[in-house]
Amino acid sequence: MTDLSGASNADDHSQNPGEGENPDQRSPEKGSGRQASSGGKNRKDSKKDTKSTPWYIEIPIVVVLTLALIFVLQTFVGRPYMIPSGSMEPTLHGCEGCTGDRIMVEKISYYFNDPKPGDVVVFKGTDSWNVGFTTQRSDNAAIRGLQNLGSYVGLVAADENDLVKRIIASGGQTVSCQEGDPGIMVDGAEVDDSYTLQPLQYPINPATGSEACGGDYFGPLTVPEGNFFMMGDNRTNSLDSRAHIGDEYQGTIPEENIKGKVQFIFLPFSRIGGVGDPDIQG
Repeated sequence: MTDLSGASNADDHSQNPGEGENPDQRSPEKGSGRQASSGGKNRKDSKKDTKSTPWYIEIPIVVVLTLALIFVLQTFVGRPYMIPSGSMEPTLHGCEGCTGDRIMVEKISYYFNDPKPGDVVVFKGTDSWNVGFTTQRSDNAAIRGLQNLGSYVGLVAADENDLVKRIIASGGQTVSCQEGDPGIMVDGAEVDDSYTLQPLQYPINPATGSEACGGDYFGPLTVPEGNFFMMGDNRTNSLDSRAHIGDEYQGTIPEENIKGKVQFIFLPFSRIGGVGDPDIQG
């Protein structure tokens, strides 16, 4: 339309030089200028169309997506835990008032394979294991709700008695340690105990147990199918399956209670490393 308007003006002023000439031929500079101006306007419009999302919308979206990712990872892949006691010394370090090991527990291994003797696992205690367990949740309903919400994304520990031990025997196997035995026996064969704390932390009453048993005599008992017999590596300082033999599971832990397999220590830096799973029945 600009070019046509220019031609009309030339007709109105008949005495102007260049009458009858093609406007595009007379003034290419003006035409180019108008086109450049139009292109600049388009670029400005494009910038308006691609305006960035405001920070007060973008930040909450990032936070929600991050928490959702953490939830998925901790629910299906794995999560960190802290060791609070010395029941798994020397494999895992922990004690009252000290900086316990931070461990990474993964779940993927047990999607494809069953837990096996020698694995160090984190599990939820059954009722008899939970005697003495006290909740860490606030009495305030609002704060307790926030704590429960935080536990789903790993910001707060779950309100349950999670423990860490080593699997000694699995469903169908018979485990015991009687007077004269050279060590813990599974199906009549001694299991490897090279990973345990030596010397023993506490003395043993020879009338009720032995150093080879790492405490009092027990068994024989047959592990229920789908369950596991657990023991701590610090034999004389571990309230493990031996201490719960009188319960409904004979002290064992159902497979569905197992949270995952301990793979490595990631803190403190001086203790970074993998956690072994020897074939203790080999």
